[in-house]
Amino acid sequence: MTKTKNQMTLTFLATSENQAFARASAAAFATQLNPTMAELTEIKTAVSEAVTNAIIHGYEGLEGDNFVTMRCRLSDGEIYIEIEDSGQGIDDVQQALEPLYTSKPHEERSGMGFTVMSEFMDELLVDSVRDSGTLVKMRKKCASESFVVM
Repeated sequence: MTKTKNQMTLTFLATSENQAFARASAAAFATQLNPTMAELTEIKTAVSEAVTNAIIHGYEGLEGDNFVTMRCRLSDGEIYIEIEDSGQGIDDVQQALEPLYTSKPHEERSGMGFTVMSEFMDELLVDSVRDSGTLVKMRKKCASESFVVM
């Protein structure tokens, strides 16, 4: 069994302004693994895609204060990241995972969010239930396992 070296949980309003906050928070947390610049960029981009999906697709048309939760955990040189919303969910996860698939073809959406997450992370899992929300789980091993003392 792996031992958790550190973990954090952030819950924030599902607004586009908070996408940058989530991205920066995940990057700052990941620096404890002493990642390369390329690894850090990949982590930030994957988080950005997951949070953007939660905001744009998860809560479209839903009233009230909607939240996204990001959980990050470090263990054995790896970062585990979960992005969760309580929105409308995904009808067909397998279809949504296909490159270029978009549920919004009338908008300027490329349909590459999950593909980017999958390419930049070592593991991507998506669990979704209609009208209950979506949980995106990602894992990435960083080249250096030495910890930086701050």
